[in-house]
Amino acid sequence: MLVDKPAGLTSHDVVHRLRRVLGTRAVGHTGTLDPFATGLLVVLVGRATRLARFVEAHVKRYGATARLGWVTDTDDLTGAPLGAPATLEGLTESAVRAALQSLVGPQRQRPPRYSAKHVDGERSYRLARRGRAVDPAPVDVVVHQAELLRFAPPALEFRVTVSAGTYVRALARDLGERLGIGAHLVALRREAVGPLSVDDATPLDRVTAGSVLPPSAVLGHLPSVELAEQERLAVSHGRAVPASTPSGDVALLHAGELVAVARAEAGWLRPAVVLGVP
Repeated sequence: MLVDKPAGLTSHDVVHRLRRVLGTRAVGHTGTLDPFATGLLVVLVGRATRLARFVEAHVKRYGATARLGWVTDTDDLTGAPLGAPATLEGLTESAVRAALQSLVGPQRQRPPRYSAKHVDGERSYRLARRGRAVDPAPVDVVVHQAELLRFAPPALEFRVTVSAGTYVRALARDLGERLGIGAHLVALRREAVGPLSVDDATPLDRVTAGSVLPPSAVLGHLPSVELAEQERLAVSHGRAVPASTPSGDVALLHAGELVAVARAEAGWLRPAVVLGVP
């Protein structure tokens, strides 16, 4: 299910609502959105929750707005200001474009202190709320693209395409540091998760049981193989079947319905996640 999350709700709030709408607890989201953020939340239902890892690994595209000249302890609008705002006098659009482009590429990103990253076995946001100044360990991320949309100081609108695990809040913070004036994120909208677009999502208040898509809808990026009946039975029991498909993850279908996701290797399709029943 593709849901257009509104601002003001946590991703878990969305899941809780959908459990009531769908009448099942087997509902989970992939890729958390902060409460102030909006946009595409990919929600998996029933046996399709087993497909989470194939969705979470996708690159993600965001539209974002930063406020220049002001730093907060959360790197976003929900945090407390750190110091007085910096002057923006002399700041040029060309300097902002250059700083934004300098963020593109592989890098070691320092996650926000108020994040879900673990530090000494505990979520960093919980430690931060107790007054412990902790910095989560840097993580490897990739910024694939960064585009300036609108420069209207102190507001800066931009779009980024990033690898899984990238914090756009941290990108806004780092952009402010590179400009020497500080910055924090004030708006965020997830526009796409891999090939899945928010344009195809259903607003949360309009979701019904009819909004649930076939599990194969989230695997359009994978090559697919149509199984014969005997192959379907074998795969449903977790057994490998021969194939000439090149190596990698493959969606296995029967009569157009997803049976499993398999790993193709050495001439065999070895089921990794089985959804079909014998």
